[in-house]
Amino acid sequence: MRISLLAALLLTLPTLAGPTDELYTLGPDSTPQKNVPTGKIIGPLTLASTKAYPGTTRNYWVYVPAQYDGKTPASLMVFQDGHYFVNLKADYRIPIVFDNLIYRREMPVTIAVFINPGRTPDQKEASSSDWGDKGNNRRIEYNPISDKYPTLICDELLPTIQKDYKISDKPEDRAIAGASSGAIAAFTVAWHRPDQFRKVISTIGSFTNIMGGHAYSDLVAKTDAKPIRIFLEDGSNDNRGMRGQGENAKYDPLWDWHLNNRKLLAALTEKKYDVNFSWGLGTHSNKHAGAIMPEMLRWLWRDSARPTDEPTTRGPLPAVTPAN
Repeated sequence: MRISLLAALLLTLPTLAGPTDELYTLGPDSTPQKNVPTGKIIGPLTLASTKAYPGTTRNYWVYVPAQYDGKTPASLMVFQDGHYFVNLKADYRIPIVFDNLIYRREMPVTIAVFINPGRTPDQKEASSSDWGDKGNNRRIEYNPISDKYPTLICDELLPTIQKDYKISDKPEDRAIAGASSGAIAAFTVAWHRPDQFRKVISTIGSFTNIMGGHAYSDLVAKTDAKPIRIFLEDGSNDNRGMRGQGENAKYDPLWDWHLNNRKLLAALTEKKYDVNFSWGLGTHSNKHAGAIMPEMLRWLWRDSARPTDEPTTRGPLPAVTPAN
């Protein structure tokens, strides 16, 4: 099926921004703070798939917070399109946000894994300048709503991480997140495997008819509620479903990103899911989600266990003043 030039651009360039996106700026929680210990970023490492996508490999990075002691089980959060979420100069800057929120006891001690889409030997590794829908397996891994990608995360990635780190075995202590096609992939993991992941953050989620993702709102409505907590973010200026060019352009609701995010929210709300949302003014850009990521994380982990030691044992809690 041919897609419009605009839709193709939106699929390949999830950082595409317009004037309304500049309304959103990063706050102090996305900036290094004085006295806050810095976690380690390990990688890139390589994961080869033998079950879900034989013949493919993908890079991944592991963030280990300073507070992780290797004895107490840590929470876990997995980010799709890992190259962008681990990037300390991009819109999310997750390692910095985790440093600040974990230190302030606003989320639990959490190991983060940033995983890229797979590629065959003749394809390119995804990067922050080229997310790679056409150059790797991103589209065919992230957009289907089958249990294939959940197999990769739960049965191939997770055991690999557990070899090196002590991860909580409670699904409530595991979260998964992504943007655009990575967002629907994250939701798909929790949808099929709530025994492993029960927390989701979806930003500019592609719950559209790329590969049948528009079906999720009906699936949610027709299925008994699952124990999933989810935060949805999108902008009213996201791709609104106009396909074709000039006089031939027609509106297709199945390709309306914002409409289908709102439909999913309505279905989740009707089924009484633990759901929250933020509809901004953004386009298919990460600016809005990056600006509110600390608040999304606070909400997602709001009732999770925190360290019980007194703050004075690690020095005073930092002021929200950027480090020099």
